[in-house]
Amino acid sequence: MNDHRKLGRELAIFGTDPLIGSGLPYLLPAGAAVRKAVEDYVHELERRNGYQHVNSPVLGKQELYELSGHWSHYSEDMFPPMEVGGERFVLRPSLCPHHALIYRSRRRSHRELPLRLAELGGQYRSEMSGVLGGLNRVRSIQLNDGHVFCPPERAADEVAAALDLIEAAHAQLGIKAARYRLSLGGSSDKFVDDPALWASSERVLREVLHARGRSYDEEYGEAAFYGPKIDIQIADPAGRESTLSTVQVDLYMPGRFELSYVGGGRPAMVHRSVVGGMERLLSHLVEAHGGALPAWLAPVQAVVVPLSEAELPAAHDLVRRCVEAGLRAELAHPDRGSLGARIRAHRLVPYQLVVGPREAADGSCAVRRRDGGQEGNVPVAELAARSRPIF
Repeated sequence: MNDHRKLGRELAIFGTDPLIGSGLPYLLPAGAAVRKAVEDYVHELERRNGYQHVNSPVLGKQELYELSGHWSHYSEDMFPPMEVGGERFVLRPSLCPHHALIYRSRRRSHRELPLRLAELGGQYRSEMSGVLGGLNRVRSIQLNDGHVFCPPERAADEVAAALDLIEAAHAQLGIKAARYRLSLGGSSDKFVDDPALWASSERVLREVLHARGRSYDEEYGEAAFYGPKIDIQIADPAGRESTLSTVQVDLYMPGRFELSYVGGGRPAMVHRSVVGGMERLLSHLVEAHGGALPAWLAPVQAVVVPLSEAELPAAHDLVRRCVEAGLRAELAHPDRGSLGARIRAHRLVPYQLVVGPREAADGSCAVRRRDGGQEGNVPVAELAARSRPIF
C-alpha cells in the first residue's frame, strides 16, 4: 500500500524528531516544494474568485476565544493558556475569530459584500498522543482557510461558489472524494443551543446540495460547535476516511462579534477550506499518486542526466536554463552510477533530460518521461509550460 509515512520518508517529504515533539512534523525541501506549489495554486485560484488575502497572528487572548464560543465549547481541544505580562494568551484552534475581528476593524457597507477573506495560517489542536500519525493527524496545522461575509439571503450562493472552488482544486490535484457528508449537531453541550439558528444554517446547506444533485450522508455529532457543515471525505489506500475540504454556514459568530453592515443587518459567515490542512493534503497526495505527483506538483520536475563527465558543462547549463524557466530541476551526476541506475533512481521525476555528445554539442536534450515514453528534444520553455497548473 502507498502509506505516506513510508513513501514520505523515502521521498524525503517530511521527518519528525522527539525534541520537537509528537504530532509536530517538519517538511524537508521536497515536501516544502510540494506545499509551495499547492499554496501558489490555491492563492491564485482564490484571487481569481474574488478573495482578498490576509495574515493574522497564531495567538490570541483568552477573552477572544471566550467571545467566539471556543472556550466554552472547544477548550478540551485547545492548548492551555500562557501567562505573558499579566495576560493570558492561547494558541488559536481556528482562524475564524481573527477574521471576524478583521471584518469589524472598520464599518462595512452593503456594497462591499460579499467580503471574501482567505489565509493560509497556523492553527493548533491539543490532540491526544494515541491518535497522532504521520502527516494525517497532527497538532500544528497549516490551514487553507477562508471566510465569506455576506447578507444571509446570499449564503446559499456563496456555499455553492465555495463548492465550485473545492471541486476545481480537487480536479487539478487529482483528488477523488470518497463521499460528501452533511455534518449535523447533537444534543451534547459541545454544540451551541439555538435550534432556530441550526435549522436556518442546515436549510441553506441542504438547498445547495439538492440543487447540485449531490448525494450525501447525514451524520449527527460531526458539526462544528456553531453550526452544520458539508464535509468532503477522502480515503487512504486502507479505506480509512478523513475530512479534507469543508463548507460551513455560521449564523452564531456574527452575533457574538456584533458584526453588521451599513444598509443592512447582520451578515452570515460562510467558513470554507478549499484543500484543508497542508499536512493532511500532502499525506493524501503522496498516497493517491503513489509518490508520482503530477508534473506541476512534483518536488523535482526535471532531472538532467549527462551520459558522462564530458557532458557535464552542457548539463549544468541545461539545469540553469530549466531553473530560469521556472522548473524545479536538478542534476544526476555521472558519479552516482550508470545511466540506467540514475534513471531508475529518478523514476518518479516527470521528465528526465538525457544529454549525450550530440545534445551537448547543440544545446538540446533527449526527453524521457517517467512512463517510459521518449520524446526527443523538447524546448525547455515547453516543458515549463506543461509543468504549470491549469486554471
